[in-house]
Amino acid sequence: MRAALLVGSGGPEMLEVRDNVPVPVPGPSDALIRVSACGMNNTDINTRVGWYSRAVDSATSEGGYVEASVDETAWSRTSLQFPRIQGADVVGRVVAVGPDVADTSLVGKRIIVDPCLRDPDDPSDRSGAGYLGSEADGGFAEFTAVPAVNVHPVNSELSDAELATFPCSSVTAEHMLSRIGLRNGQSIAVTGASGGVGSALVQLAKRRGARVVAVAGSSKIAQVLNIGADAAVARETPSAADAAVSANGGRFDAVADVVGGDSFAGWLDALTRGGRYVTAGAIGGPIVQLDLRTLYLNDLEFYGATIYEPGIFADLVGYIERGEIRPILGGTYPLEEIHAAQEAFGRKEHIGNLVITL
Repeated sequence: MRAALLVGSGGPEMLEVRDNVPVPVPGPSDALIRVSACGMNNTDINTRVGWYSRAVDSATSEGGYVEASVDETAWSRTSLQFPRIQGADVVGRVVAVGPDVADTSLVGKRIIVDPCLRDPDDPSDRSGAGYLGSEADGGFAEFTAVPAVNVHPVNSELSDAELATFPCSSVTAEHMLSRIGLRNGQSIAVTGASGGVGSALVQLAKRRGARVVAVAGSSKIAQVLNIGADAAVARETPSAADAAVSANGGRFDAVADVVGGDSFAGWLDALTRGGRYVTAGAIGGPIVQLDLRTLYLNDLEFYGATIYEPGIFADLVGYIERGEIRPILGGTYPLEEIHAAQEAFGRKEHIGNLVITL
């Protein structure tokens, strides 16, 4: 089969597209998927360049980090095994299942894959979780094998490429909002609102009845407003957090941040007393300054969001099928152009998600 193999940590040149890769053999509890589309995420870039290593303290870059420890470059901060097929956002059809899979009716169905790989004996054990495309081969290939419990049939008129915009970005966003308990009538600021997770946060927060103020590049303000934000602030604005508070008419109940970096402290000041800060990324830099007085004097709550409960992905599929959220497809690339796709991803000129098609 054709597949893009990650052969080591570094720049896009570490991805090699080959046409002689063996088709995976599904295990007893697995399903074999014929992949038609697979979305691209920051996770793919972060894993390739070694950004998850604790030795790295700068913003995400396209080049590899020479200081990265090889023992903690995977998503789970363990050693990444090469060659690895990346790609977490798998859409396609089931072509076979293992002998222990009771639901043989999955064969032939159009499906979307939950990318979080859990301990089958204790799915709630976060310490035992992995991620498709990092701890196991993913969807930048014509075929992939995944646990059958991660396979979700989907009934939708959306194209396969459109469906592939949802898994990683949208389930991350829904998990972030679930962790902070965002509800109707509350207000939330969303940083990085033009990206995959950010654009999903805007939609899913509006679905919950919240007031959303989005922060994005000035060239993308109109598009962010079009996907549902009540107000938007240009990222380039001096003191964007203060501008967002003004746009909201007061401080926020919550901040959903995927940027981090130098803007972190300003977003804490933008929270009302008892406000909640949640993060699932740090493309602007992982090392931030925290004045502990801001945290305790304002009774703030901090949340990290990575390992979501299994039911959240099933909920997401329901939102998709009922048309409660829509895909934000920033562009498609054939597998053979994965280098160009990742370079375009790094330029951040698009809104939403880029998708590899097969």
